[in-house]
Amino acid sequence: MTVPFWLWAATVGGLIVLLAIDLVIVDRKPHEVTTGEAARWVTFYVACAVLFGIGVWLLAGHDPGVEFFTGYITEYSLSVDNLFIFMVIMASFKVPAIHQHRVLLIGIVIALAMRSVFIAIGAWAISQVVWIFFLFGAFLIFTAINMVRKKDDDESEYHENLVTRLTRKVFPVTDDYEGHHSIVKKNGKRYLTPMALVIVAIGSADLLFAVDSIPAIFGITQEAFLVFTANAFALMGLRQLYFLLGGLVSKLVYLSQGLAIILAFIGVKLVLHALHEYHVTPPWLEINNWMSLGVIVVVLAVTTVASLAKAKRDPSVVEQSGLDLHAAAPEDKPDERG
Repeated sequence: MTVPFWLWAATVGGLIVLLAIDLVIVDRKPHEVTTGEAARWVTFYVACAVLFGIGVWLLAGHDPGVEFFTGYITEYSLSVDNLFIFMVIMASFKVPAIHQHRVLLIGIVIALAMRSVFIAIGAWAISQVVWIFFLFGAFLIFTAINMVRKKDDDESEYHENLVTRLTRKVFPVTDDYEGHHSIVKKNGKRYLTPMALVIVAIGSADLLFAVDSIPAIFGITQEAFLVFTANAFALMGLRQLYFLLGGLVSKLVYLSQGLAIILAFIGVKLVLHALHEYHVTPPWLEINNWMSLGVIVVVLAVTTVASLAKAKRDPSVVEQSGLDLHAAAPEDKPDERG
């Protein structure tokens, strides 16, 4: 699949326009995002991704089309598991509900920029050496095993990562929020606010998630354009999904197991692909795009249905995280300073 520069430019430009529309319409006046509003925006972003995928299918062929949809579904499903961490961060920093959308928007824009670097490095590595598929595959299988082992760990308490701690050490930080402002000036000195810290926390946390998701999607497609756009659409819809799902995330009790199966499956696919490139295995042993899409969709469907059934039958299995998306803060009111 050959992607000309103008198509890259048009795609990036279109994504910037979508983000600008979101910023102007949704975040022009800080407010608490309702379930109905979140549902409409999630539908909008999913529709945009579907239309883009159809365009890829029609213009580039069915193989790239299937690769995009498989990659998009994989990235979106992996993102759902990350929502719980976002909720923990929001609760830990006591982010006012009216400003949570801005935090997610800016944090995810930063994350997308950092993921783009990962994607460029991954695409270059794959084009240079075949053995990188062994490395990616082994890493995904290890991650899958680790994900299942850590299922019972307590993740309801947030511990600041290295990036957030360094930011707090290097820059002075105010004790309280200052509306939606990330930087304020007091007594002639500039301070970061907790708003800036939580944005750094969200962006750096997603960077860690990318360590899993980027190798996973390269197991589905090696086309950098499809990897980037699948990530972009998944991240753009993640913000509104955060408000739509809310406490439902804690009811997906088998989500980690389902995602572990998907990561292990893609890891095996990468290893088989590498073996095929070295002419060790016969062609029929490779996992094709349609099989990948089918396995991922079936695993997600079974995981979701089984999780909700389990949570309904035995409410005690639902982890009591105590998280509140509407965490209050002294400045939990519309900011009138612009």
